Amino acid sequence: MGTKTLRIYLITRFLQYVLVIFLGLTLVFFIPRLLPQDPIRAIIGQFQQQGAGLDAKTVETMVATFQELFGLSGSLLTQYVSFWKRVLTLDFGPSFFQFPTPVSQLIRRFLPWTLGLMLSSTIAAWLLGNVVGGIAGYFSQKRWAKFLDTLATVIRPMPHYVFGLVLLILFAYLWKIFPLGGGTSIGKTPSFTIASFLDILRHSFLPALTMVTLNGTAWYHQMRLLVQNVKNEDFVRHAKFGGVHTWRLVSQYVIRNAMLPQVTGLALSIGQIYSAAIIVEIVFSYPGLGTLLFEAISRADYNLIMGIAAISIFMVSTLVLIVDLCYPLLDPRIRYK
Repeated sequence: MGTKTLRIYLITRFLQYVLVIFLGLTLVFFIPRLLPQDPIRAIIGQFQQQGAGLDAKTVETMVATFQELFGLSGSLLTQYVSFWKRVLTLDFGPSFFQFPTPVSQLIRRFLPWTLGLMLSSTIAAWLLGNVVGGIAGYFSQKRWAKFLDTLATVIRPMPHYVFGLVLLILFAYLWKIFPLGGGTSIGKTPSFTIASFLDILRHSFLPALTMVTLNGTAWYHQMRLLVQNVKNEDFVRHAKFGGVHTWRLVSQYVIRNAMLPQVTGLALSIGQIYSAAIIVEIVFSYPGLGTLLFEAISRADYNLIMGIAAISIFMVSTLVLIVDLCYPLLDPRIRYK
């Protein structure tokens, strides 16, 4: 029975995973085509502004060539089939505003920055928020716990771009402790050296602090409420009467059981966390997919928009699937349905 239910569970999750990717990529195909700008006409307009004399026949020839190059020729169905061929081969064609650089090359250049920022800040926020929130929830009557709760209540509602802008003004403009933006110092390229690592860490500190603080306060509040309910359960009272040490009671009995819903919450919030990371990158001019996507949207770069969106959907869906499949390993009480 266990093997059969496990098989059903895995098949169901993978079917959901494939369906989400299929529907998400289909939206990626249609949404850029609803933008008011015509990217091909914009490119030709740039050529004309630079002094290139183009007659009507030459313009039409260039339009047809660019449509073929960027997968915009033929009917909508033909473009849709061509789009899926590009997705499956990870060939999204050249970028419009960085022509003729391939979209895949740009994504490979910017993706590691987003992954590094998102994964490190998410893990730190989740762990700190749950641990501190769990301890504060158990000792909720302490003065320091009430102070933390008030501080988290003030910070949590702030949008990521507002909080990031505040940190930027304070610690990069008024007090020049951290750089105003970028991923590395001007003229430096990332390398596997201690100096390069420290330079990258210095540039990523404020974006990461924004993510950890705001996401961590959300986990803090959720964990605090969960712990306040769990600590009143019968098994906790029995352990307390049995003489279990307080810190063992908090860590092994209360926080450990309250963590399980937080794992589910992590899976459900990955998409939101990724969106926040994209916004934070734009605020700090961080060289990730957020900054690249902003440029792509502002210039109606179909290929780059589709490439970033496709990679984002695949990455977020995969992370959600991994967390979803790990959850039964953390809770032995679960029976697959």
